[in-house]
Amino acid sequence: MPPKRIYLSRAQKRQRKEKADALMRSIQGSMDRFLVQPANLNESDRSSDELDDPMEDEKEINDETINEEDKKNEDNVNVDIEEDENLSIKENHDVNDHQDSTDIGRILDIYDPGNWGEVKPGLRLVMVEKGPAQRLPNDFVFPREKASGRHFSHAYYIRSLSNGKKQDRRWLVYSKTLDKIFCFCCKLFTRDNNPSHMASKGFNDWKHILERLRYHETSHEHIKCMNQWMELELRLQKNQTIDKHIQEELNRERNHWKDVMVRIFSLVKTLAKQNLAFRGGNEKLRVDGNGNFLSFIDSMAEWDPVMREHVRRFEDGESRYHYLSNKIQNELIATMADEIKGIIIKKIRSAKFFSVIVDCTPDISHHEQMTLILRCVDVSAASAKIEEFFLTFLIVNDTSGEGLFREIQNVLVSLDLDIDDVRGQGYDNGSNMKGKHKGVQKRFLDVNPRAFYTPCGCHSLNLALCDMASTSEKAISFFGIIQRIYNVFASSTKRWKVLEDKVGGLTVKSLSQTRWESHVNCVKAIRFQAPKIRDALIYIAETTDDPSTQSTAECLATSETHGIGNYEFLLSMVIWYKLLFAVNTVSKSVQSKDMNIQVAVSQSEGLVSFFRNYRETGFESAKSDVKQIAEAMEIEAMFPSKKKRVIKRKKFFDEESELVDDQSIDLSPEESFRISYFLEVMDRAIYSLETRFEQFQKYEQTFGFLFDLEKLKSASEDSLMVSCTNLEAALKHGNHYDVIADDLCFELLVLKEALPQDCKRPLEVLNFLKGREVCYPNSWIAYQILLTIPVSVATAERSFSKLKLIKSYLRSTMSQERLNGLAIISIERDLLRNLDYETLVKQFIEKEGRKIMS
Repeated sequence: MPPKRIYLSRAQKRQRKEKADALMRSIQGSMDRFLVQPANLNESDRSSDELDDPMEDEKEINDETINEEDKKNEDNVNVDIEEDENLSIKENHDVNDHQDSTDIGRILDIYDPGNWGEVKPGLRLVMVEKGPAQRLPNDFVFPREKASGRHFSHAYYIRSLSNGKKQDRRWLVYSKTLDKIFCFCCKLFTRDNNPSHMASKGFNDWKHILERLRYHETSHEHIKCMNQWMELELRLQKNQTIDKHIQEELNRERNHWKDVMVRIFSLVKTLAKQNLAFRGGNEKLRVDGNGNFLSFIDSMAEWDPVMREHVRRFEDGESRYHYLSNKIQNELIATMADEIKGIIIKKIRSAKFFSVIVDCTPDISHHEQMTLILRCVDVSAASAKIEEFFLTFLIVNDTSGEGLFREIQNVLVSLDLDIDDVRGQGYDNGSNMKGKHKGVQKRFLDVNPRAFYTPCGCHSLNLALCDMASTSEKAISFFGIIQRIYNVFASSTKRWKVLEDKVGGLTVKSLSQTRWESHVNCVKAIRFQAPKIRDALIYIAETTDDPSTQSTAECLATSETHGIGNYEFLLSMVIWYKLLFAVNTVSKSVQSKDMNIQVAVSQSEGLVSFFRNYRETGFESAKSDVKQIAEAMEIEAMFPSKKKRVIKRKKFFDEESELVDDQSIDLSPEESFRISYFLEVMDRAIYSLETRFEQFQKYEQTFGFLFDLEKLKSASEDSLMVSCTNLEAALKHGNHYDVIADDLCFELLVLKEALPQDCKRPLEVLNFLKGREVCYPNSWIAYQILLTIPVSVATAERSFSKLKLIKSYLRSTMSQERLNGLAIISIERDLLRNLDYETLVKQFIEKEGRKIMS
C-alpha cells in the first residue's frame, strides 16, 4: 500500500518561501562578476533566475539549494516535491505585471544595501569591485517623516573636521527602498554578533543622525571594517586577491560568453538585413531542414573556435544554455530594433518638428497593414539633412479616416512625441486619407492646424496619366492594343520564346493603374522595337494552330485600325512615349527621400511648361520622328485617305441650320487626328496637372519667398514684411507662434546680405544657419519647417516592398512584433551599421537578467 501523501501547512509553506527569498537575496549580484553593471537599473528588467529556452524544453530549477536545506528538517515528512516546485514556478512567473516589475526591480538593484540580506562572499567581492552606489542627484527630494517632517540630506555625506577641513563620507550609503542609511564597509565586513543598525537593519532616526554618524565613524569596529575594505579594493585593482586564479577563470568565462553573443548578434543582424528566413522545419543543431539560423551556427562551428566550443558544451551537457531558440531570436531582434528606434526617436526629438507619412496595404495574411514614416530634418549630424524614418507596421481593422487617425495618434503617444510638433502630413489620394470633411488630413488639421497636408506627388502624376489615357476613344484603343500584344505573348511559354528569339531586347510589359512606371515601360518596348514585334506577331499567326490566337496576332500585326501596322498607331506611340517619359522623369525625382517642396514646385511647373510647349510644337516633331519607324516597317507615312462616312443628322423645324452644318464640317484625317486626339489629350493633361498640384501652388504662396534666394535678396523690406506676416499666420495655433513676423523680417534682411554666393538652395541655407541658431532663431525654424513638409509617400511604398519580402507565403504566421523588428532592421540599415555589438550584448543581458553560468 503506498504511503499516505502528507501536504504542508500554510506555515510550513511560508517558511519555505522565506528560505527561498533568503537564498535569492544571497545570490543577488552574482551575475555582475561577468557583466559591467550600470549605476541606474531599469525596473522592468527581468530577474536572473528566469530561464526560458524552449528549444530543448530545458526545465527550470529554481529551488535546488532550498530542497537540500529542507531535507534536514523534513526527513520524516513525505512531501509532494512536484507540487511545491510548481508552486514556486507559479510564484516566480506571476502574470501580474505590476507585481513582477516591482519584485524584479528590487532583486536586480544590488546597489541598494536594503536589498542585500545576508552578505555572502560572492556579494562582498562584487560590491567591493563595483564600489558604493552612485548618489542620488542634488535635486532629489528625500521622503519626510510624517510627525517631525525631518529627512535625510546630501549635507550628511560631508564630515567637518575640527580644523575646518571637509571630508567625504564615502562609506555612507542611502537606501532608497527603505529610506535608511547604511555603512557600506560595516555592512559587508562586520563580524560582530550584535552589529549596529548601520551595519544591519539601517538607521533612520534623522533627529539624532549627526550624533550617530560621529559615534559610528570613530568606533573601533568601523575603522577595522574600513581597513578590510581598502585592502580588498586595492588587491582587486592589482589583481592580487587570494582567489586570483578563480578570478582569471571567471574573466575567461565572461569573455567566452561575450564572444558567443557577439557572433549570434552578428548572425541575426545579417539574416534580418537580407530579409532571410530564420527558422526551418526542425530546431535542432546538425539536422537537415533546421533553417538558416541554425545552419549558419553549424557552419560557424566548423571553423570558429568560439562557436565550436559553445556547441560542444551544449552537446556534451556541460552547459544548459545555448541561446539559439526562436524566443532568443525574437529577443535579439527586438534588442536591435529597439536600439534603432531609440536612435530615430532621439533624432526626431532633436529636430522637434516632424511630418507624418502613412499608407496602407494588405499583407499575405489578409491583414490591412499601415506603415508609419516620420520625416524630419536631422540636425544632430555635422550637416543638416532631410531624413524619412520607418517606425512600425500597424494592423488596422477600421480603415475609415477616424480609425486611421486614432491609430496614428496612439502611436505618437506611445513614442512620447507631441502631435502639436507635426508640421506636415503626406498620404496617397484615397478618400479616407485626403477627405476634406472626414479624412485623416481633416482630423489632423482639427487638432493641429499647422500640420500641412500634401497629396503624394507620385500618385498625383499617376492619376494624371490615367486621366490622359481615358480622354478619348483613340487613347483607350491605343493602350488596349498594347495590352493585347502583351497578352498574346504572355499567355503561352512557346509564344514568349518566339518573342525572345525574334525581338531579344526589351520585353513587352503589362499595363497597371497603380504602378507608376507601367505606362512608360509598356510603350517603350514597342516604341523602339516595333518592326521586330510585328515580325514576331506575323510568325505566330503563320505557325499557331489556335484559330483565336492566329486571328488576334494577324489583326495586331496587319490591321489598319486595331494593330501596330498603321500610321496612326505609330504616331500615337511616338507622342505617348514622349509624354510618359517626361512624367516618369519628374516622378522619379520626386521619389527621393530628401526631396523638398521647393524642388517639387519647380518640377511640377517645369512639367506643365513642357506640356504647353509640346502642345504647340509636339505634333509636327512627332510626325518627323515617326517617318523612320514607318520606313523600317514599310508603311506609308501618311494618314489613310479613305474618308470616314459622315453621319448626317435630321434638321428639326426649330433648330438653327448652323448647328446642323457644324456637325458636317469636313476635316482631313490629319486635322481630325490632331484636334480630336492630340490636342484633347494635351489639354486634359495640363488641366489635370494644374488641378492635382494645386496644393504645391499654395505652398509657394506661403513659403515662396524662402524658395528663391535671388528673389529674397532683391525683395524690398515692405514686400518681405508682408510675406513674413503671411507665414506667421500659417504657423500660428491659438496663442502659440512658430515664428514672429517682425523678428523674421529683420533676420532675413541681415541674412540675405550674409549668405555666401554659392548658397542657392533652402538646405544649403539651413546648413549655413546651423551653429548660428542663436542669431537667426526665426529663420532657422522657418527653413526647418519648410524642409520638413513631405512631397511623396514613396518611402512608405518602399516599406511595402520589404513587407512582402519579410512576410512571405511561407512566413505568413509571423507575429506582428517580429515583423516590425525585422522590418526596421532591414529598412533602416544605415543606422544598423553604427550599432556596437558590445553595447547590444550588454543591454541584452541586462534586460534579460539571465544567468549564463552553469
